[in-house]
Amino acid sequence: MGASWQVEVDELLGEGKTVVEKTAIEKLSKDYYWYSPLLQAKLKDKVAEGAVRIRTEADLKQTLAYAYANRIPVTPRGGGTGNYGQAVPLNGGIVLDLTGYNEILEIGDGYARCQAGVKLGALEKAARLTGQELRIYPSTIMIATIGGFIGGGSGGIGSITYGGLWDGNVLELVVYTMEEEPRRLVIRGEELNDYIHGYGTTGILAEVVIPLAPAKEWQEAIGQFERLEDAMRFSNRVADDPALTKRVISLHEWPLPSYFAPLAKHIQQGKVAVLLEVEKGSLDTLRQYASEEGGEIGYTKDDSHTRKGVSLTDFTFNHTTLWALKADDNYTYLQCRFSLTDYEREIALVKEKFGDEVLMHMEWMKVEGGTAPANLPLFKFTTEERLYEIVDFLEAIGVPVNNPHTWKLSAKSSTYEGMVARKRVNDPLNLLNPGKLYADHE
Repeated sequence: MGASWQVEVDELLGEGKTVVEKTAIEKLSKDYYWYSPLLQAKLKDKVAEGAVRIRTEADLKQTLAYAYANRIPVTPRGGGTGNYGQAVPLNGGIVLDLTGYNEILEIGDGYARCQAGVKLGALEKAARLTGQELRIYPSTIMIATIGGFIGGGSGGIGSITYGGLWDGNVLELVVYTMEEEPRRLVIRGEELNDYIHGYGTTGILAEVVIPLAPAKEWQEAIGQFERLEDAMRFSNRVADDPALTKRVISLHEWPLPSYFAPLAKHIQQGKVAVLLEVEKGSLDTLRQYASEEGGEIGYTKDDSHTRKGVSLTDFTFNHTTLWALKADDNYTYLQCRFSLTDYEREIALVKEKFGDEVLMHMEWMKVEGGTAPANLPLFKFTTEERLYEIVDFLEAIGVPVNNPHTWKLSAKSSTYEGMVARKRVNDPLNLLNPGKLYADHE
C-alpha cells in the first residue's frame, strides 16, 4: 500500500482519521473468529495495513474513491462482534472503522433512521424514550452496531416474534459502491437481499432504516427440567402460544448452564435450563406449562427491559458459546436449523449417535409456517475430521448446517447468487472485503 497513503488520506479527510499504530490496527483487524479453532488457525495472522476512522458520509465516499484509485482492498468494521471473520481483512489493505459514524438521524412512528455505526444498545435506549423498541437485536446489543448487525448478522433476541433480518426487519439502506466515483444508492424492497448479511462485499452500508415495535415491559424467567425432551416440549408450547408475547426462548442442555457463572445461584445442578424473556404478566402461564411438562420455573426478574444487572439474554445465542469457552477453551459450535415439525426425532437421532459429545443449545425462531428451533450445538473440538463427521451426520438426517468454521458466505443461501451479481456491478475490481464470496472473479 505504500507509506504515503496515511499522508494522502489525512489530506483528504483531515488529520486524525487514519490509524497506523500497530496494536490499534491489529485490534481493528479482528473479530470473534476465534470461536472456531479452524478460523483461529487460519485468520490469526491476517492484519490490515492501516485503518480509517469514518466520521462523515464525505469521509466514506472519499476513502472509497482513494482506495479504488490506488487498488487498495477495503474491509468494513462495526463493533467487531461477528464470529466468522466477517471483519478480518484477508488481503491487507484498509479497515473502515465505522463506529464513529454513529448519529441517530430520526426516530419516527414505527421506524428509526440512523448511521451505520450506531450501537444497538444506544438505539434501543433512544427508541424507548419514544415508547418504542427494537424488534430484533443480537446478544451483543451493547457493542454491536446497526450496520454490523445487518451486514454480518441474521437474527437474535426478538426473532421468536419477528423472524430474521430478511423478514421485514430492514426497510431501507443507503449503500456506497466501490468505483472510481462511488455511487450513493438507496436500497429498498427485494434488492435489500443483496446487502443483508453480505459482509460489505456488495457495498458499504452508510445509513439504515429499521422498523420499531411498540415498547413493552419485559420480565425474565428460567425453566428447569430433568429431561431434554420435557424442556423441548415446554419451549415449543411457549413458542407456539399466540397469547404469550416473547423475546427469547433459549434452551441449554446440562452442563452448559453450569458455565453461566453470574447465574450460578439460580441454576439447578444437572438440569436443562430454558432462559426466557416474556411480556410482563406471563409468569402464571409459564409456571403452568412448566409444571405440565415435568419442570418448574425458578428464577424470575421483572423489568428486564431496563437492562440493569445481569440479563438472561447475555447467555443466549453465541453468548452461550462464549461462556462455554471461558470455562473450557476446547469448546466450539455449529449452526443448524431443525425441522418445524420433526425436530424432536432429529434431535433424538443426534443424541443417540453422539450422546453428551454434542450438547443441545437452541433458540426458537419465527419461520415460515410457524416456529422452529435454531440450534447452536456445542462440542469439544478434537480434530477437523471429527467436526465434519458431525456436520455430515446432521446433513444426512436432513438438518441443514450453516458452517461457522468458514469466512466464506454460503453458496447455499437463497440470496447468494444475487449478491454475486451485485458485487460485479458495485465492486468491479473486487476490492470490497475480497475473499468472502465464492465467486468466479475471486
